[in-house]
Amino acid sequence: MKTILTGIRINSEITLGNFLGALLPMVRLANKYSETHHINIFIPDLHSIISSIDGDLKQNTIRELKYYLAAGLKINSNIHIYRQSYIPAHSELCWILDCYTSMGEALRMTQYKEKSQNNDSSTNVGIFNYPILMAADILLYDANFVPVGEDQFQHLELTRNIAERFNRKYGEIFTIPEKTADQVKFMETLNNTFSNRDKDTPSGLRIRDLQNPEKKMSKSSDSDNSKIMMSDTPAQAAKKIMSATTDSLANINFDFQNQPGISNLLQIEALLSDQPLATVIKKWSNQSRYGDFKKQVASTVSDFLSDFQTKADSISDQTILDLLAEGEAYATQKANQTLLKVQKSIGLR
Repeated sequence: MKTILTGIRINSEITLGNFLGALLPMVRLANKYSETHHINIFIPDLHSIISSIDGDLKQNTIRELKYYLAAGLKINSNIHIYRQSYIPAHSELCWILDCYTSMGEALRMTQYKEKSQNNDSSTNVGIFNYPILMAADILLYDANFVPVGEDQFQHLELTRNIAERFNRKYGEIFTIPEKTADQVKFMETLNNTFSNRDKDTPSGLRIRDLQNPEKKMSKSSDSDNSKIMMSDTPAQAAKKIMSATTDSLANINFDFQNQPGISNLLQIEALLSDQPLATVIKKWSNQSRYGDFKKQVASTVSDFLSDFQTKADSISDQTILDLLAEGEAYATQKANQTLLKVQKSIGLR
């Protein structure tokens, strides 16, 4: 049985863009493949502390996992949810892999280079070491597929290189994750797990900034009106939709190049109303009344948040802690088995 591994960032609250572009597709993929694959959903809390954290890590974890359940994640014996820091093997394997990674490889990692290019003395060692810990996260569980964004492809390749080097020296210790090209194909499957996606829907879903639709919606944006947070009240979210930037063309078309604001709202309406994008486009195509269209999208977003937040609030903290305890028992056993093979191969046991 192959393994799909993904992590949930918990540094801060997530946006509607994060929910639609990452969390919901992962829930639907997990539900689809959990009968035939191990689905490892881990909380990368050790990764999280390399940068600032809004709120409390433990509470952030509980909140995000409630979102997964409220989004429809169907827990079964093949879905394993665990906190990275609760499995000591992550940290130990990271140190061992450090010793099998050259400085040249680590220095070539683009994310570190970008963060340290200004010779900022506050850049911490954790940022430099991040890809090695990521390799440990993957290799401990024989992960085959790791759905990530393009900015993480380089880290996946580093993971493959480290594992292949280790295996050449010590034998078949690690499972090598699938090649980047195969990961991309798999992630295309992930991007198409929405029930309402069709041939007219663009691949690589990216919800845009409501005030500057040339950019993706980001929780780091300074403008509150640019993003809808999953904790926003329905009224707050509706107000943000009504103030969203559109254009002066007075014509509702799906055209991200010339009408990114309108196109973004069309996409949000389709996804949250569970309609094919083509149906929504046809309904509103060539209409000039942006106000009426915005009212419809605002109503859809408001209704969605009201229903979703009610579901999330109905899930107790203890339910999440019990789920984590079960997942961490599995993860500890599996990770320790891999770590012991590594330790024996290099003479530590």
